[in-house]
Amino acid sequence: MDELMKHFMNEALDQLKEKDGPVFYGFSVSVGPDGRPVVQEFGNVKSGLEGPQVKDVIEPLVDVVERGDLLTVYAELPGVDKKDIDLTLAESNLTLSVQGEKRRYYKEVPLPAKVKLESAKATYNNGILEIVLDKEVKHPHGKQLKVD
Repeated sequence: MDELMKHFMNEALDQLKEKDGPVFYGFSVSVGPDGRPVVQEFGNVKSGLEGPQVKDVIEPLVDVVERGDLLTVYAELPGVDKKDIDLTLAESNLTLSVQGEKRRYYKEVPLPAKVKLESAKATYNNGILEIVLDKEVKHPHGKQLKVD
């Protein structure tokens, strides 16, 4: 595995010599809800048929945390102004885009549950974007109503 990673990164660095811009690459390993490992790559190096390619847009590291009736999305966006962050939220999908002077980011994040669009709250501090969302709660047996 070490040799494969060295080969992969050396090819990407060779490509960088032909192109302006920094190389960002990393991966995160976590345990999914089914107990299996989930590997998430991030950065601007993507594998292709002709080997690794350095892209102009960086895919940020994103983590979605589910706690009770809340979903929290964390995204690492170092080196940008919050005014350059563009978020588009649908019931079960979040699109994150940054068109900064120095860095550009893009990521489509599928959400594990439908969310209430009006509940979204986003904050950006020290390169970390945090988005808190209320899940759309389904009651399997209906909802009890009080008669007034």
